[in-house]
Amino acid sequence: MGFMDDAKEVAEAAGDKVKETWEDTTDRIGDKVDEMKADANVKKAEAERDSVEKRNEIKEDLRDDA
Repeated sequence: MGFMDDAKEVAEAAGDKVKETWEDTTDRIGDKVDEMKADANVKKAEAERDSVEKRNEIKEDLRDDA
C-alpha cells in the first residue's frame, strides 16, 4: 500500500508543477500582449503628434504667405 501512496503523491506533485508552469506561461503571454498593446498605443500617439505638428507647420506657412 505504501508504494501506491508514494506514487499517488508523486503524481499529484507532478500535476501541481504542470499547473504552476501553465499558469506562469499564461501570465507571461498576457504580460507580453499588454506590452505590445502599450507599444502600439505609444506609436499611434507619436504618429498623431507628428501629424498635428506637420499640419500646424503648413498652417503657419500659409499664414506667412498671406
